Amino acid sequence: MAWSQKETISRSEMQALQLAGLQKTVSYVYERNSYYRQKLDGLGVKPSDIKSLDDIKLLPFTTKQDLRDNYPFKLFSASPKEIVEYHATSGTTGKPIAVGYTREDLEIWSESMARTCAGAGITSDDVVQNIFGYGLFTGGLGAHYGAIRVGAGVIPISGGNTQKQIMLMQDFGTTALTSTPSFLVHIHEVGEQMGVDFRKLKLKTAICGAEPWSESMRQSIQEKFGIKVCDIYGLSEITGPGVSFECREEQNGLHVNEDFFYPEIIDPDSGEVLPAGSEGELVFTTINKYGQPLLRYRTRDISSLSYETCSCGRTLVKMARVTGRSDDMLIIRGVNVYPSQIEAVILKRQGVSPHYMVIVERKGAMDSLRVKVEVTEDFMVKAAADILKGDEFDILEDVSAVRSKKHNLQHDIKEVIGISVGIQLVPPGSIPRSEGKAKRVEDRRPK
Repeated sequence: MAWSQKETISRSEMQALQLAGLQKTVSYVYERNSYYRQKLDGLGVKPSDIKSLDDIKLLPFTTKQDLRDNYPFKLFSASPKEIVEYHATSGTTGKPIAVGYTREDLEIWSESMARTCAGAGITSDDVVQNIFGYGLFTGGLGAHYGAIRVGAGVIPISGGNTQKQIMLMQDFGTTALTSTPSFLVHIHEVGEQMGVDFRKLKLKTAICGAEPWSESMRQSIQEKFGIKVCDIYGLSEITGPGVSFECREEQNGLHVNEDFFYPEIIDPDSGEVLPAGSEGELVFTTINKYGQPLLRYRTRDISSLSYETCSCGRTLVKMARVTGRSDDMLIIRGVNVYPSQIEAVILKRQGVSPHYMVIVERKGAMDSLRVKVEVTEDFMVKAAADILKGDEFDILEDVSAVRSKKHNLQHDIKEVIGISVGIQLVPPGSIPRSEGKAKRVEDRRPK
């Protein structure tokens, strides 16, 4: 059942809402944001030029690099007094991307997540155990706001504490979970060791997202827990989780909250808008946002759009599950990681070269990162007596200089990307060279 009547309105009614929102947004950013005003003036575009939805093509794209370059608040269109909540994502140089919300923005975010919860079948009769992380990451509070808006009880436990998670599911009568899918698999593994049969608990549904996952993983979670699992999509730059969501009726494509976030699919190379059903890069324009409205934000996610009415009754456009990205970003345990972040750390360190390889693996249910880094010739000479040479070598644990090198790299990389990595030091020349774009990532996760 739809949470809002706007989820079931006709296409013509939706387009009228979208055009009004687009016109309002373009006028708003032109008046209140110097960056966008300069961009629009440079293209010779005035707010009055937006007379139809097709005129969105006149507007400039916004990229993650634009957000980095204007850190922290230059892309905010609201005044500091109007901002009531801040969030942030990781950045390539240790600086995060800042996100600001006005009270109106929080209302829209809560509404989007209420629709998400309702789509998964969550009502005021439910107890939601919110395992998404709280803090600067938008997942925790986004899910929290939505669950409260539909009247559910919320257990704000956040991530980790696996055994306590299981205890609360048992003791508090949890009926719904919000989590990354990999952590739910991990919870089940620990529960099995504890002798817990999750199918005998009160659990009935879960909302999962924040990382890539397969249909087979969904089926596995549903079978292990005896629940329905719905996908969710979002990104902090647009609002956080709740940009789109699956319904439990079909579990096939994600309904976009398109009265708040206007979607397009473009050719990632040419930037041309593609027709409905075509696969390409997903682009969003926020059309009811005040703190940090964005024009034509390039997500780099590859998807497609379908305008067919869903059997659940929603007329909202559906986006296909994201099949990949048009850039090199990785999503590890819900955290966005760029190889360039790791490279920036390596380049600052003495004794190692700029040749490295990021290896992504899945151990059990959890993704992990290992970074192979070449040491310099000078470092090899310094530690020659203690290094076992080969295609790849291990350093004797009692060699303090080498142990310190690995520790410092691990520490600095974690400071930048927010998650722990393994470090493997290898001899000069060990990592393959390329005449073209260097291959920096080896993703060994099962497809």
